[in-house]
Amino acid sequence: MLDPQGLYAWDPKGLAVVDMALAQESSGLVMLYHFDGYIDAGEAGEQIVGSLLGSLPHQVVARFDHDRLVDYRARRPLLTFRRDRWAGFEAPALEVRLVQDATGAPFLLLSGPEPDVEWERFAAAVRQIVERLGVRLSVNFHGIPMGVPHTRPVGLTPHGNRVDLTPGHLSPFDEAQVPGSAEALVEYRLMEWGHDVLGIAAHVPHYVARSAYPDAALTAVEAITAATGLVLPSVAHTLRAEAQRTQTAIERQIGEGDEELVTLVRGLEHQYDAIAGAETRGSLVAEPVDLPSADEIGREFERFLAEREGDA
Repeated sequence: MLDPQGLYAWDPKGLAVVDMALAQESSGLVMLYHFDGYIDAGEAGEQIVGSLLGSLPHQVVARFDHDRLVDYRARRPLLTFRRDRWAGFEAPALEVRLVQDATGAPFLLLSGPEPDVEWERFAAAVRQIVERLGVRLSVNFHGIPMGVPHTRPVGLTPHGNRVDLTPGHLSPFDEAQVPGSAEALVEYRLMEWGHDVLGIAAHVPHYVARSAYPDAALTAVEAITAATGLVLPSVAHTLRAEAQRTQTAIERQIGEGDEELVTLVRGLEHQYDAIAGAETRGSLVAEPVDLPSADEIGREFERFLAEREGDA
């Protein structure tokens, strides 16, 4: 493998600020990370990144070489044409930023397009960044499509080697093989290299998975703040307001008599309540319900990806 250092470059000013922050944060920094382009049902991860960068002060610490990592023909960046010439180019940006929460506490955010190539080298580069910047915990987040109703609380599937940071959430999965991602590989490799990682997957009703679903992003943010101690009220406030608007829109559609949607939601509610009641009684087989198999979960992910690619 080529030297991972060749995939990114430090921003001297940003790096100096991180070093000053590390002098005060003896326990190390938290790094949040999310990449666009893979499974992110309800745009959960995308909404979180947008809210963080839109409401909190931040500066670039490191930039990845997007010209090497991004396949432009698969995800064509936009150029602006004005009258008789090209006037602008929206270059992809895969960057590490230093962000400050509401109390001024620093943390890192790695975000941008998912690399199309050189995943192993990219993971090794993230390892170098984690070790150079004194990261004590890396946290990734996204949404996954699930057979759950929008009328019930959003569930979470924590993963990684620090699931103890999200108590009370049990994984509904036994074993499943799903299409891989750079985000998942980074988590896998960081754990192999002895670093602490927490992944947060928010459950998004599959019938709204291709639209923004702020409830999922809000639930993921609440889990992130509980696990890390970060204070993100502006992010939560923005997502909560959007969640209320989204719920109102869904209920309006149901109220207008979409019988297929009404039947689907009622069936999912019955299944959800049956499982919740069985868990309360200490028996998951108290009432017969049809749970998705590992193969069905894998096919659902593949369908979601295929639909996204079809819209591209």
